Amino acid sequence: MTTPARTLAVVGFGPRGLGALEALAIGALSRDVRIKIDVFDTLDAVGAGPNFHPDEDPLCILNIPVRILDIDPPAFMSDHIAPFAQWSATDYHGDDFPPRADLGAYLEARFAALCKAASDVFELTHIKTKARTIGQNGGWMVTTQDGRHGPYDEVLLSLGQPTTKPDPQLQKWTDHAQDHGLDLRPAYPGTALRDAARNWGDKTVAIRGLGLSTHDVLRLLTVGLGGRFDGGRYIRSGNEPRKILPFSRDGLPPAPKPATARIDAMFDPTTSEVESFKAALKKAVNQAPDAAQETICAALIPPTLRILGACDGAQSRDAVQQWLATERENPGAQDIQDTCAALRTTIEMAHQRIAPSAGYVIGQLWRKLQNEIRRGVNSAVLTPETATAIIGFDEGLKRYSYGPPVAASEQLLTLIDDGLVSLQTVDDPDIELTPNGWRLIEGDDDLLAPVMVDAVLPGPDLDSITDPLIKGAMDDGFITPVDDGFGATTLTDGSLVGQDGTAQEGLCLLGRLSLGSVIATDSLHDCFGASTHRWAAGIADRNAK
Repeated sequence: MTTPARTLAVVGFGPRGLGALEALAIGALSRDVRIKIDVFDTLDAVGAGPNFHPDEDPLCILNIPVRILDIDPPAFMSDHIAPFAQWSATDYHGDDFPPRADLGAYLEARFAALCKAASDVFELTHIKTKARTIGQNGGWMVTTQDGRHGPYDEVLLSLGQPTTKPDPQLQKWTDHAQDHGLDLRPAYPGTALRDAARNWGDKTVAIRGLGLSTHDVLRLLTVGLGGRFDGGRYIRSGNEPRKILPFSRDGLPPAPKPATARIDAMFDPTTSEVESFKAALKKAVNQAPDAAQETICAALIPPTLRILGACDGAQSRDAVQQWLATERENPGAQDIQDTCAALRTTIEMAHQRIAPSAGYVIGQLWRKLQNEIRRGVNSAVLTPETATAIIGFDEGLKRYSYGPPVAASEQLLTLIDDGLVSLQTVDDPDIELTPNGWRLIEGDDDLLAPVMVDAVLPGPDLDSITDPLIKGAMDDGFITPVDDGFGATTLTDGSLVGQDGTAQEGLCLLGRLSLGSVIATDSLHDCFGASTHRWAAGIADRNAK
């Protein structure tokens, strides 16, 4: 006899929603079970989400190369869709960084493949409208502008980055831009930014942020307007802005990833080093904040010393310990070079033309240990203080571990040498608002930009969320933050913990809005990783009751 159908609503359906349903299908196919699923998402590209929409500008690229894009479809889908590099019409090499749009087209096709491969267990409906509220009435209910849907046995919130209120600086700028008819634009979607930039040929453009998004913005404002990079030079089209002024709080760009697979492999931890790190992490999640950070850092010292020695960059144990101690207390205080020097130095390290620094090695090790970090932290129950400490360490190291392709860093350096990009006000400038734009002041330098591009991604602070579904769920007590500035409190299977301290059975959340309960949520690999399988296992456990 067939088990009665379970009902599930998935609110928001980008890569994480896709990964969750793939994990759920694996379990469902092994049982005599059928699941009725309603997917609530306004986008037509189901599975891609806004960050990987197939219509996004191809100059917006991934920050991971094809060779480590480890998101192959599960075995039950292998007859319906191939891994990305085989599926794509582009003949990628392992060190290529694909456009997000190409990956988005793949994810959309992969959703279609899931529907076919899991047709015996999934009855799936895409409701192309925005979910506005959730509540309970004989089960979980989802309300949209078209009415109420449900009841559901389970609801999964996989919203990615919902709408947020601007931070105080951005809110002030937004009001100022509206009052004076100035151009203040977000970095994404890239297609909209490039269209707007066609009118900026005689203007100076400031960019808030110096991270990964800024590299996309720079390509859109240069190559996107007809320019080209050739032989280490930038050839202008004449359509570019007059000047581009990127800036950030510390004025330092992220370090690029190693240039090739061969160089990247030099930073691989050994099997025994991985096991030692896992043991340290298992201990750390049960310690007080300072002790947890110290335990994790101690496990990083032996592989760092080994790699530095192999790369002719040998340093003493005391020097590495001091670097890590400073990182715990004041992340980035060790980075004393100016922007241009730091950029040149890390490019040379990425190409192995000079020995890597301790920070560069530690950052690459941290990147390669991300799966172990997610498994160790996300499957444990930490105190908010210890979670904050470990997540803070991870966030600080992102300047090394989440770096761009080395080609992007080289292009930035080329634009600086060309004079199109100016670093005169790169390091946390004072900003004065005038009727003509934003006046950036750093020391004796004073530059006016009538255009501002915001390339800073909002954080997952629940108090800043304006999305009515999340705000309503907080007001109703279904969602409570881990701590100030962090996301929602969840159990290891994604179940939300309400304001009364109890699990909201059947109501789960995965992704960056749970930062604090989990770590490293902004990785594409996490969308198809252990968190989705723990969520699927949680549904199976509740179904077995």
